[in-house]
Amino acid sequence: MANTVQTEIEGNITHLRINRPHARNALSQELVTELSAEFKSIDSNDDIHVVVLSGVGDHFGVGYDLNVDWRNLYGKRNPVGTRRMLSECVEFEMNPWRCSKPVIAMVRGYCLAGSCELSMMCCITYASDTARFGEPEIKFSAVPSALVMPWVVGLRHARELLYSGDVIDAQEALRIGLVNKVFPDDELEAETMKYARRVAAMDPVVVQLMKACINQTAEITGFSQSLQYAIENGAIAEATETDNYIQFMEVAQREGLTAAIRWREAKFG
Repeated sequence: MANTVQTEIEGNITHLRINRPHARNALSQELVTELSAEFKSIDSNDDIHVVVLSGVGDHFGVGYDLNVDWRNLYGKRNPVGTRRMLSECVEFEMNPWRCSKPVIAMVRGYCLAGSCELSMMCCITYASDTARFGEPEIKFSAVPSALVMPWVVGLRHARELLYSGDVIDAQEALRIGLVNKVFPDDELEAETMKYARRVAAMDPVVVQLMKACINQTAEITGFSQSLQYAIENGAIAEATETDNYIQFMEVAQREGLTAAIRWREAKFG
């Protein structure tokens, strides 16, 4: 393993920390594999009652690592390859959702794109006042791999953020229901662990049944079907070489990724 995930156990609580602080905890192939394995292990461990998910350092995560050409990783840009890519991204991001134990996201700093989707798949999100949330994929001529936001904040707030790719602060995230609570940064971990300990003290079987019931409420109303529909349409978008995508890649190849992101921000805000 690449040690991209730190694991700490406190009683019946497992704290998983995404460990790529040098890359603002961007999601790499190794991290995806390692974190998925950790969730699988936790799910079969009856001694673990609650999971806390966070990032090492100043950020929860900035989404999938842009130094990896994810679109061509699964073959040339075509709907079949991009559909497979998006399906595997969604499979990874749903780990907190499918885990039988409650999962609490503890977010500070950037929480963007795939990392934001990962946090939204958690049962509860506690955020630092430093946190910044967003789904900027549309600025890359792409769509979120897991279109979960409408289920968390409702259609209107989701449309506003997804159409623009805007990044919002913690208080706005709290206002629209993207997070449960916001704390000063130096209090975030203590408050998160305080709540985690309360839940861990409950009957674990009943808590797991409660989570299953809540998840099933979403499933009955079409949660998984809507994610699959988004994958199908996202595959078309990802496989389409739009003018904006071509220009972004030209700048990236000529001047580097940082310059390409600056170009994108100058064009789209």
